[in-house]
Amino acid sequence: MEVGNITTVTFVLLGLSNNPQIQALLFVLFLGIYLLTILGNLAMLLVTRADSHLHTPMYFFLSHLSFLDAFYSSIIVPKLLENLLSKWKTVSSVECFTQISLVIFSGATETCLLSVMAYDRFQAVCHPLLYVVAMNKKLCTGLVVASWAIGVGTSLVNSILLAQQHFCGPNLVRSFACELPPVLLLTCSDPYVIVASNLTTMAVLGLGTFVLLLGSYTRIIITALGINSATGRRKIFSTCSSHLLVITNFYGSGVIRYMTPASGSALEQVLSMQYSVVTPLLNPLIYSLKNQEVKTALRRVLARKLRLTL
Repeated sequence: MEVGNITTVTFVLLGLSNNPQIQALLFVLFLGIYLLTILGNLAMLLVTRADSHLHTPMYFFLSHLSFLDAFYSSIIVPKLLENLLSKWKTVSSVECFTQISLVIFSGATETCLLSVMAYDRFQAVCHPLLYVVAMNKKLCTGLVVASWAIGVGTSLVNSILLAQQHFCGPNLVRSFACELPPVLLLTCSDPYVIVASNLTTMAVLGLGTFVLLLGSYTRIIITALGINSATGRRKIFSTCSSHLLVITNFYGSGVIRYMTPASGSALEQVLSMQYSVVTPLLNPLIYSLKNQEVKTALRRVLARKLRLTL
C-alpha cells in the first residue's frame, strides 16, 4: 500500500464482544457512563465559572481539565456505542488516524495539566504568603496555553509519523477504539521511527511530568507534616488526596498502556477503558465529592437558579 493511497485503507475494530446480548448490555452501560461523564464535567465547568468564590488558579485549571475530560470521552465513547449497534465495525483510515491523533492530543494535554495542578498545590501549601503573586493570572494562562500547545505538538508529530506507515491487511484492530499501540501491530513497514517517537513522548511527558508530580507532592507532604495544627494538616491532605487519586487513575493505566509492547490482550483493553472511559467519569466525582468548596458552590448556584425561577 503506497502512502499516497493510504486513504483507501479500512480498519475493523474487533470491539469488546461479538455476542448480541452482551453488546446490548454494554451499549446501555457505556451510554449511561457517557451521559454521566458529560453531565459531571459540564456541571464542574458551570460551577467553577458561575461561582465567584471558585475564581482561583486551582479551579481555573480544574475547569480546563473538566473540558478536556468531556472532550476525551467524546472521542472514544460515541464510536464505541456505534460499533456496539453495528454489524460491520469498519472505520476508514482517515477516521481511525483522526481518533488516534485526538487521543494522543488529549492524553498529552491532560498529563501537562495534572503537572500544572500539582505545581499550583505546591505553591499554595509551601509558599502560602506568596501564592497570589506566584500564581498570577498571566502565569496561569501561560501554563494552560503551554499544556494545550504541547498536546497539539505531540499529536502532530506522532500522527505524521503514523501516516508514513504501510498497511497491507488484514487490518483487524484488537481494541474497541483506534489507538496507537494496537494499530502499530498492523503495519507492514518498519515501525522503528514511530515506536521511538512514542517511547520518547512517554519518557519526556509521562515519566518527566511524573517526576515533577512526585517532587511537588513530596514537598507538600513534608510541609503538611511540619504543621502543628491537626485541622491544617487534614485540610491539606483532603485537598491533595483528590489530585493524587486523579493522577493515580490516569498514570497507572495510560503510561503502562503506551510504554509496554502491544499484544492485543484483554488486559490492554481494560487499561484503555480505564484512562479513556472511566477516568473522565471519575474526575468530576472525585473533585466534587471530596471537595467542600465545590459542594458549597454548587448549593449556592442551585439556590440562585431556584430564586430566579421562582
